[in-house]
Amino acid sequence: MATHIPTRTQAERADQTRARILDAAVRQFSANGLAGARTEHIAEEAGVNKALLYYYFSSKLALYDAALEAMANGVLASSLAAMEAGLSAGERLLQFVLNHFDRIHSQQAFQNLMQQEMIRLHRGEENALAPLVDKVFRPMMVRVRNAIAEGRSSGELIPVDEMQIMYAALGANAFYYLSAPVMGLTMGINPLERSALEHRRKVAIEYLGQAIFTDRLNGARVAARVLASSPMPPTTKSEPRAFQINMTMTSGRATAVPFPAQVRHK
Repeated sequence: MATHIPTRTQAERADQTRARILDAAVRQFSANGLAGARTEHIAEEAGVNKALLYYYFSSKLALYDAALEAMANGVLASSLAAMEAGLSAGERLLQFVLNHFDRIHSQQAFQNLMQQEMIRLHRGEENALAPLVDKVFRPMMVRVRNAIAEGRSSGELIPVDEMQIMYAALGANAFYYLSAPVMGLTMGINPLERSALEHRRKVAIEYLGQAIFTDRLNGARVAARVLASSPMPPTTKSEPRAFQINMTMTSGRATAVPFPAQVRHK
């Protein structure tokens, strides 16, 4: 008896083509910036011609905005999912902080795009951050601030300024990655090796369990549960690294490969 094999609908094929274009665009824009990326390279990587690319996206800028928004929406969904309902406020907060650490590591293309946009914002140039604030970052921060306020009100978390808790927790994650090239050269290690990352994410969560919980024993138990429930995601080799460190000694000196060159919006 012949087996019926369902065929993809035209809409499904269109969605898959659009997704391939967006994936290729993220990689090209992350590596080369908005001005440096070429639509012909994006089309080639996506396996389509330029005419089809422009059928889905009216311009290079429209493609850039769509790629950035798609990644940001994924980040929002992942961050909110990490703060599972039913957990205490402190545990939800630690889950969010751990997700943030892992996101910097595993979604390097998004981190590069955000860095480029923040540079443009600081320079007063046209940027794509403003539209993302209401859609992505404000809902995320509202959820985090609510968790901190709930934890302070219940007595689970120490009664300090909620923004300071947020800056201390998320700022430590960001600084670890930003300082990696200098710390690597200073200490003779590679902070971005998987073993180093696994150690840092573990001690960062353990530290918060001791620092922001009123009951340190409870904080230690919460930190252990969070770490056990969220193993570190695999390294995605296909994505460009936000920065890399090459600890190969050349003439007695270690060399570091910094962030990709930023290209100004034109």
